Amino acid sequence: MNIPADPGPRHNGGAIEIGPDKNIYIPVGNIDASFRKANPATQTENFGDGIIADGRSGILRVTQDGKPAGKGILGDSMPLKLYYAYGIRNSFGLAFDPHTNNLWDTENGPAQGDEINLVYPGFNSGWYKIYGFSSSQKTFDKNKLVTFDGKGQYAEPKLAWGRTAGLTSLVFLNSDKLGAQYSNDMFVGEVHNGRIYHFDLNNARTDLILPNSISGRFIANPDTIGVNEIIFGEGFGGITDLTVGPDGYLYVVSIGQGKVFRIMPR
Repeated sequence: MNIPADPGPRHNGGAIEIGPDKNIYIPVGNIDASFRKANPATQTENFGDGIIADGRSGILRVTQDGKPAGKGILGDSMPLKLYYAYGIRNSFGLAFDPHTNNLWDTENGPAQGDEINLVYPGFNSGWYKIYGFSSSQKTFDKNKLVTFDGKGQYAEPKLAWGRTAGLTSLVFLNSDKLGAQYSNDMFVGEVHNGRIYHFDLNNARTDLILPNSISGRFIANPDTIGVNEIIFGEGFGGITDLTVGPDGYLYVVSIGQGKVFRIMPR
């Protein structure tokens, strides 16, 4: 499988996960090349008149030896057969819920429209037509999104940002080492403000439980009322990765400080 490298390296994603099915899930962004001759627009970016797919703008699923993982979700041609989801500008966060095996991701918008999404098979995140909520777009026609004959479906994000925060890693803390109140909760890192966000999920684990002050699911800027209620920690100087160690504690990689932090209870 060839993934285009030029004119990179922007918007090429960064998270790789092995799923509960033992397959490998790889987010690939639009490689910042939708309008350049070398990499023409694609239907996986919701250009109806584009080429079908070339490996960009989606979450790809392959076996651990790099082969297609069974029947294609969106189609059987290559490389469309590899797509688990599409319409993704860029993603640095990918994780499976340990309770439900549902896949979640973070996505980066251009200057606004960062997202947290629940990613079902065939999920269309909307890029290039949508970033953030569809209601925030000046012109939007859901009927113009590419669906691959109804096999793909657009869904709104569970939370979106107005001014981009540079969302990165997403993990579920499958441990009680920080206290039972955090066990199996979602943690999300970001670059621009060096923050870690913490989210409880609803009983069905299909949605985020948010403070009433941001019940509209939209964070306009870093100082939006209610944001402090979902901040778990800050001052990390630009987070590129979160992971749960074998000891059950949360580890944080800071590109801004050139450090790895371990989060432990007081």
